Amino acid sequence: MATERQLSRRSLLGAAGAGAVGLTASAAGTAAAATRTADVCVVGAGLAGLTAARDLVAAGRTVVVLEARDRVGGRVLNLSLTNGGVTEGGGEFIGPTQDRIRALGVATFATYNTGKNLLYKDGKKTPYATDGLLGSVPPIDAAGLANAAIVQATLDDLAKQIPVDAPWTAAKADEWDRQTFETWLRANAVIPSAKFLFDVACTSIFSAEPRELSFLFVLFYIAAAGNASNPGTLERLTETAGGAQELRFVGGSQLVPIKLAATLGDRVVLNSPVRSIAKSGSQYVVTADGTTVTARRVVVAVPPPIAARITYDPALPAARDQLTQRLPMASVGKAIAIYDTPFWRADGLNGQVVSDSGVVSSTFDNSPPDASYGALMGFIEADEARKFDAASEAEVRAAVLKDYATYFGEKAASPSSFVLQRWNNEPYTRGGPVSIAAPGVLTQYGPALRTPVGGIHWAGTETSTFWMGFMDGAVRSGERVAKEVLGAL
Repeated sequence: MATERQLSRRSLLGAAGAGAVGLTASAAGTAAAATRTADVCVVGAGLAGLTAARDLVAAGRTVVVLEARDRVGGRVLNLSLTNGGVTEGGGEFIGPTQDRIRALGVATFATYNTGKNLLYKDGKKTPYATDGLLGSVPPIDAAGLANAAIVQATLDDLAKQIPVDAPWTAAKADEWDRQTFETWLRANAVIPSAKFLFDVACTSIFSAEPRELSFLFVLFYIAAAGNASNPGTLERLTETAGGAQELRFVGGSQLVPIKLAATLGDRVVLNSPVRSIAKSGSQYVVTADGTTVTARRVVVAVPPPIAARITYDPALPAARDQLTQRLPMASVGKAIAIYDTPFWRADGLNGQVVSDSGVVSSTFDNSPPDASYGALMGFIEADEARKFDAASEAEVRAAVLKDYATYFGEKAASPSSFVLQRWNNEPYTRGGPVSIAAPGVLTQYGPALRTPVGGIHWAGTETSTFWMGFMDGAVRSGERVAKEVLGAL
């Protein structure tokens, strides 16, 4: 069985963005084609699948986890740096009420938030404090600020009406699911500067444009940004201190799935994309490249669009199949520039930007806790991400560094290294950070999201009732589906 040290070391090998391995080939059982039998076959070794497998094994069940990539973690990925450090290419931040991922025991540190944010709007840079009456709201005009405060309060109030386990049952679900977030914002964020703030918040939270999202889906996402004791709020989604961006993991977020995988050893099989799931009598035959698993139950813990590419026999019910046809991934990439020092701190800046232009409209200081080097991370999201899907890495780098120089000065134009992760181009993800719902999807197809199909069960952050779209939601979904499967075995 592979040790945690082996898992951690090997997960950080390889070129940035190439997808470093999370298990040794021998430990993961990828050396030769195999036929295996288990109580449960889990498809996907991201946080959801690994959490489900951990709980099933703890309950005494036999489990095989099949993972298409050559690493564990799914949408959580550490990227190796030429200076020997690591940075996060995927899911990264956690915050208050994200209780389940905190319980996994990987050390955290505070996201750098000392100093001022930057607003770049209409060609002008304006530093601003992060402790205003409405949190870190950029310094827009008074009318826009007042309008934004009303819109924010309204969104929080409406979100309180959303049952997080079944948003499609809300009293006004049909009304809210008939319109896009863009339509609602145009009717409510009537001051242009206020509309700008919510447009940026939308792309930052969802990596999608307001026109792509059902208003019901947005309200559910806000409602889900909490736990059973704390109702979700928009502020918790957007803030750094006291919000979803408050903390990072020491050593990078991929250490969390690596620790989970270490407890499972050779139950995890890498380089094994699942092609089909077929019922055979009272069992299921799961066929992957190089491996076939016969199991009593199957947990599919991959993004809905990826789950849709598996062949099912018998075919899935129409509602489930059509649901996955209508839950595309959003569009996101992360660009991290590395410098000898986090030089922006000396200028009184915390590395966080909100911008109305450029390929990167929001940034963070991604430096390690000891500040032994500087790292600026920028999100490339929604329309901007799609524009660069076919561009070369050199073209993306040039565009990103131009933005960084605009925000932080000419020093930012000359990093010592640069890493890029474009999730739209990842074969087993095809976007991120989450699947999104357009109008009509939740009310018509939502009930199929978690409903098992015979012995096939569904997990993944998209199925979580709290923190859907986040790492915490993935862990919660794994815990939920494990209980569901144990109750059915």
